[in-house]
Amino acid sequence: MPQPQRAMRVALIVPVRNGGEVWRSAAAAVRAQSRQPDRLLVVDSESTDGSDEVARTCGFEVVSIAMRDFDHGGSRQMAAEHCGDCDLLVYLTHDAVLADSEALRRLLRAFDDPQVAVAYGRQLPRREAGPIEAHARLFNYPQQSATRTLGDVAALGMKAAFTSDSYCAYRRPDLMGVGGFPLRTIVSEDMIVAARVLQAGRAIAYVGDSCVVHSHGYTTAQEFRRYFDVGVLHREHAWLLEAFGKPEGEGMRFVRSEVRYLLRHAPWLIPLSGVRTMVKYLGYKTGQHAPWLPQAWLRHFSMQPSYWGARHPAAE
Repeated sequence: MPQPQRAMRVALIVPVRNGGEVWRSAAAAVRAQSRQPDRLLVVDSESTDGSDEVARTCGFEVVSIAMRDFDHGGSRQMAAEHCGDCDLLVYLTHDAVLADSEALRRLLRAFDDPQVAVAYGRQLPRREAGPIEAHARLFNYPQQSATRTLGDVAALGMKAAFTSDSYCAYRRPDLMGVGGFPLRTIVSEDMIVAARVLQAGRAIAYVGDSCVVHSHGYTTAQEFRRYFDVGVLHREHAWLLEAFGKPEGEGMRFVRSEVRYLLRHAPWLIPLSGVRTMVKYLGYKTGQHAPWLPQAWLRHFSMQPSYWGARHPAAE
């Protein structure tokens, strides 16, 4: 007589650094889920605002690390290794608030398909988001769910490997099977994992009815820094461009969509949108030339100044 299949164990992991009130809301939203994770883990980087105590009060195990040791990929990998008794690993950022009590259950349902190795949910703009901020979320996170494989690269290019570990779940054996999260990567550790998963013949699911509230109102200067970091990533991981294509096509599609959205909702912002587009492009191209820039510039241009420590070749 066949034995009943063991239910998959789920860990929910949140890197936290001074999460403030939004982290209180995010933690409360986790505890309100109809499908509770089997493990709750916070990786806290020297919070000084009581974020670690909020986590403990809400039932999270807290692993504390020094702020200087935090690494977007490395810290997530450490958490994955810490949760070796779990089959599925759900990652949130401390400012991503689950939108309703069924969000986690809907996300995990994607793993009913044995081909799915990664599943990520929809991100909705904050209530206070302006039109430019709101459009970025609506463009990247539509209502329609979809499942992608390596065969979709021809049509989607780099978009095929798009995910966001602000709200993303991984089948742990698949994550470890592609080497886990990369260490010492400036940004987009989630895209690197997703690209490797696709190359391994597995699938990525986008779950449009599983939502978090999560967006950022970046200034124009912050957009420069953010795209500078993407330029650095694409130089240091040139295999992404070779395997999935250059990002310019998707960038132009975004620009056209943003202009159409602003024409309907805030036409007076179109000149600002144009300036921001040029600044993003300048930031991206500057990042691709990072090895030839002085260290002081690297730290100033980047949203991740700690990345340019003594261990980085460009800082020598």
